[in-house]
Amino acid sequence: MLEIKHLSYQVPNAGEELGILNNITLTIGDGKLVVVTGPNGGGKTTLAKAVMGLITPTGGSICWNGHDVTQMNITERAKLGISYGFQQPPRFKGLRVRDLLALAAGSDALTHDEGCQYLTRVGLCAHDYIDREVDASLSGGEVKRIEIATILARKSGLMIFDEPEAGIDLWSFARLTETFRAIHQRREATLMIISHQERIIDLADEIVLIREGTVAQHGPRAQVLPSILSDTVPGCSYMTEGGK
Repeated sequence: MLEIKHLSYQVPNAGEELGILNNITLTIGDGKLVVVTGPNGGGKTTLAKAVMGLITPTGGSICWNGHDVTQMNITERAKLGISYGFQQPPRFKGLRVRDLLALAAGSDALTHDEGCQYLTRVGLCAHDYIDREVDASLSGGEVKRIEIATILARKSGLMIFDEPEAGIDLWSFARLTETFRAIHQRREATLMIISHQERIIDLADEIVLIREGTVAQHGPRAQVLPSILSDTVPGCSYMTEGGK
């Protein structure tokens, strides 16, 4: 279970403190798929980064499975089973996909078949990708699915994805949604996905609406989504098929 209590994050701004996150309290149950959505600049990515340890909150606490991780670094959180998928995953020239999967699994003994199984689960032909370098020759959709395969290889209990739809084609986006659905159906992990996309929001058990650094709404998809849609001004929606 992920428990966030009174979380705040402030940054200096013209001699004052600007609140990016303001007293956020949120609980995400085990095995849930929760989509965090809301207007751009509302604090969604900052919240995700705070959970992963990419930024240090200025107040409040974050607990994962009973462990207070608020002051832990990224490595310590990763060892507890927290993983993060970036909007733009890094590329590693000279590092093969099989090597990256082995690193993620924490074992030099990752077999060829095991590596291929992770790639197959994210919709990639293992024969075509297992020995490719994780470099600029890969498309945005390919590198994102490889990143998800590495998170699966880690057997993470909490998987955080920051706008996974950003910068990928529609075909790759369709495969990503299939992958998220499959992970959730197997109840392999708790998923926290930052997204504007209705097709991803439709997968959610719960929706968290973040606005101006606060939790504006949180509840079951069937309850929250109609409210969000009713508040959306035609032509100004932040939930579009294009993403942003």
